[in-house]
Amino acid sequence: MAYANYPSLKDRPVFITGGAAGIGASLVRLFSTQGAKVAFVDINEEAAQKVIGECTGPKPWFRQLDLRDTDALKTAIDDAAAELGGLKALINNAAHDDRHDWREVTKDYWDDRFAVNLRHQFFAIQAAAPIIAENGGGAIVNMGSASWLLKEDMFPGYATAKSAVQGLTTTMAKTLGPMNIRVNTVLPGWVFTQRQLEKWWTPEGEESSMEMQCIKRRLYPDEHNQIILWLCADDGSAATAQSFIIDLGRAGI
Repeated sequence: MAYANYPSLKDRPVFITGGAAGIGASLVRLFSTQGAKVAFVDINEEAAQKVIGECTGPKPWFRQLDLRDTDALKTAIDDAAAELGGLKALINNAAHDDRHDWREVTKDYWDDRFAVNLRHQFFAIQAAAPIIAENGGGAIVNMGSASWLLKEDMFPGYATAKSAVQGLTTTMAKTLGPMNIRVNTVLPGWVFTQRQLEKWWTPEGEESSMEMQCIKRRLYPDEHNQIILWLCADDGSAATAQSFIIDLGRAGI
């Protein structure tokens, strides 16, 4: 496919969480191709270095960290902004969709699901929003999931945390709007990343998904992520407090 080029993204400093694999790795590569100045964090240093080597634009800034370490995340955002000359966009992409049986969930595991899938989004906003405001405003994209809309029942901790992302988006859109910061949620459907194919794909699962989808084919990361480029470019300047479901018509609100 031939995708759009956004002149406003050239030299735009962008911070991405979970950029070493899947949707996040695609985002790092796509923003680099647009000429953006990309910073990203991930727990997997080896995979991150591979992504950096695949970028065709400016070499991304990277730091290895565990997003459950809030202080380390906030320090990384400050350091990346100092290196890149500020920030204009934050993409809260990182998440972990491990399957779990509701009967076996412990308090610690439940808290960990929220730490991995939701908590870091708020604290990244807390650190990045003042920097974005100092740069005249910009965009924050929070990654949700269409799974809770579909009533998928294999990961209640994950689904509950992801459903809360929309509350975070709408309240922060109201709070940050006067600073010219727009905040939106993107809800992926079943995006065929390597991890999905290796861990969760089955012929029966794909057949069921195709029956529900309006468009009967697989969705891949680069296609899914075009909405995020648009939201972070000047072209998306009127969109805030919104949800964008990108899933080939499988779910709906």
